Amino acid sequence: MTSIGIIGSEGRMGQALAKAVEAAGHQLAGGAGRGDDVATLAAMSDVLVDFSAPNALAASIAAARGAGIPMVIGTTGLDADHHAAIDDAVGEIAILQTGNTSLGVTLLAHLVREAASKLGEDWDIEIAEMHHRMKVDAPSGTALLLGEAAAEGRGIDLADHSERGRDGHTGAREKGAIGFASLRGGTVAGEHSVILAGEEERITLSHLAENRMIFAHGAVKAAAWLIGKEPSRYSMPQVLGL
Repeated sequence: MTSIGIIGSEGRMGQALAKAVEAAGHQLAGGAGRGDDVATLAAMSDVLVDFSAPNALAASIAAARGAGIPMVIGTTGLDADHHAAIDDAVGEIAILQTGNTSLGVTLLAHLVREAASKLGEDWDIEIAEMHHRMKVDAPSGTALLLGEAAAEGRGIDLADHSERGRDGHTGAREKGAIGFASLRGGTVAGEHSVILAGEEERITLSHLAENRMIFAHGAVKAAAWLIGKEPSRYSMPQVLGL
């Protein structure tokens, strides 16, 4: 039985994680919300799962390093400084960081990478996503994950080939670009489609999240998988053996 500590336990994902830990037969070490002592939680845990906020990540990583335990980071909206902090920490602990812990999305990213690698620049790639009205970052972490998968398949850098927020007279679409469109409304848990548009034909690879429990179950599976792993940065495809 793995003892799992949840950072961001007061949020909707935190509550879903608590249910997923119980459903998987693991032990809930406890939770930490805003202002709580994360180091104390880490000392009681075998692994931490963080779905809090970017500004809380530094304290979470410090707590995991102090306790010498691995952690799963599912928090989205991370910037270059956050990723630098993760890269620094993986010399001491195992960290799995991802924009989406869904096993279905993990497989989707694999399929997107394969499709992008087989189809040339004559096939345009567009990524459309929709989430609930309360989501604060755009594009979603999952959309960016899928964009990175497409870029990897083509052997290019996503930052240099992405198009976002088109408005007004934008001119023709640049060849080889990966486009993003973000929709917000209602209580949508998450919908993502990767469209590969060629001459007179189109391929659409999609994933619909019907309940955020799919992310919680995937995160718990990843947390248990991390136990005993050597210090390094890990990803969801490794959990599935992809």
